[in-house]
Amino acid sequence: MEEIRMKPIGVVHTPFKDPVGVPIQPSAARGIKGHVEVFPEYEEGLTGIEGFSHIILLFYFHRAAGFSLRVKPYLDSEMRGVFATRAPRRPNHIGLSVVHLLGVDGRMLYIEDVDIVDGTPLLDIKPYVPEFDIREVERKGWLEKRIHRLNDARDDGRFAAEKSLKTEKD
Repeated sequence: MEEIRMKPIGVVHTPFKDPVGVPIQPSAARGIKGHVEVFPEYEEGLTGIEGFSHIILLFYFHRAAGFSLRVKPYLDSEMRGVFATRAPRRPNHIGLSVVHLLGVDGRMLYIEDVDIVDGTPLLDIKPYVPEFDIREVERKGWLEKRIHRLNDARDDGRFAAEKSLKTEKD
């Protein structure tokens, strides 16, 4: 299969200058505000987005180093397969966050409940539509017994580029 290349469409601005301390999911980042700067050449693509209360941001984990097929996720002490986690050290470093859209001013999107590091390259934006995106689930895997720790969990830097020479066993 041929290589896929992507070009950022914008950048996410948040209060988080470093990965350490960032909430690990938007639901644990309630009230934290930021904004998305969409590059001028993509501004026309925002037409109609103001009608949605929430949007999905697809972004590049630019501060993650390499990838590991087995990682120790933030809410666990055991090694897990990366595809059974939302850890940033993935083969393609793609992240996803559903954020509250507070307002639109030209090519600026004002958002809340943001769990993203400042300066993160934005790959795509999609409207969040509950009828499309909410599903009843039967299982939550290894998270069943750990999800209650979400609001207290924060990024501790274990996946950051600065720690790329360390392993998850450290």
